[in-house]
Amino acid sequence: MTFDIRTKWIALAGVILLVAIAADTLVPVEWQVRLGLHWLTEHFLAYFAVTSIVCLAWPRPMAVAAWLVPFAVLLEALQGLTADRVPDLPTALFGAAGVASAALLTDLAVWLRKGGKTAADEGRKA
Repeated sequence: MTFDIRTKWIALAGVILLVAIAADTLVPVEWQVRLGLHWLTEHFLAYFAVTSIVCLAWPRPMAVAAWLVPFAVLLEALQGLTADRVPDLPTALFGAAGVASAALLTDLAVWLRKGGKTAADEGRKA
C-alpha cells in the first residue's frame, strides 16, 4: 500500500488527536478542555472522531480498532495515577464503544465500496 501526501496528512492529524486525547486525559481537571456535554458523550465522540480519521489514513478498520480499544481503556486506567481523578469503567467502555462504532461503520463503508463482496466470494471466482 502506498501513501500519498494527503494520506500522510490525515495520519498526522489522527496522531495529533490521539496525543491530544492522551494529554487531556492525564492533565489536572482544571486544565481539561470540556465541550459542555456529558463526559460519557464526550468520550464516545472523541474516540469516534479519532477512529474515523485514522481509518481514512489506514483503511483497515478492525486493525485500527484492535489498537485503539486497548488504548482507550489504558488511558482511563492511567487516570488512577493522577491525584485528582479515579478510573471509571463506564467511561472506558464509552471510549471503547466510540472506537468500535466508528470501526464498524468504516468497515461497512469499505464493504459497500467493494460492491458487497467478501474475500470468500472473490476466492470462488478464481
